[in-house]
Amino acid sequence: QVQLVESGGGFVQPGGSLRLSCAVSGIRFSIYGVGWYRQAPGSRRELVAGITSGGSTNYVDSVKNRFTISRDNAKNTVYLQMNDLKPEDTAVYYCNAARARIGLPGYDYWGQGTQVTVSS
Repeated sequence: QVQLVESGGGFVQPGGSLRLSCAVSGIRFSIYGVGWYRQAPGSRRELVAGITSGGSTNYVDSVKNRFTISRDNAKNTVYLQMNDLKPEDTAVYYCNAARARIGLPGYDYWGQGTQVTVSS
């Protein structure tokens, strides 16, 4: 059974920081690309940051230089360090693990989400 369990969300004032964690089990974590998505009310789910199995990272422009994604393959965990948080970062944050397969359907797993609220 595959499980992705997020933690670390909460309420923070603008300019504050939070660190999200996603503990993954049931898959060979090290060969999966993992990422953090977010969805605000009335908006589409968007990719915030991703990290490949090889450690390459990418970020949506709005979080560059503020958020950092990292992974610990020994702990099967992916992190999202969020600094200088802004009200527009308010959303439910979801962890995702995905792996493509040539000529076959890929694998795509999601966590249950964790709420991040940035407000004064």
